[in-house]
Amino acid sequence: MAGGWSRDGAVQDQIDASVEDAVALARKGLHQGESLEYCEACDNPIPQARREAISGVRLCIACQSSTEKQQSATSGINRRGSKDSQLR
Repeated sequence: MAGGWSRDGAVQDQIDASVEDAVALARKGLHQGESLEYCEACDNPIPQARREAISGVRLCIACQSSTEKQQSATSGINRRGSKDSQLR
């Protein structure tokens, strides 16, 4: 099916690239091994329940939340390059 100025399959390529980026980001967040007792960012103790629930945890809840907010703020990439987005 023709997509205007784009080649056939370009939209699916963009979707695939977005999914691959999201999977890579999720895998990057997974840690394996032994959990730390103290947060590597702020040196506050990490609760025992968190260390048992998440294998290889390295950040306290506050630092993890802050990191996730920063990541979500920078992940809004417009891969479509649609005509409307180019006009704005």
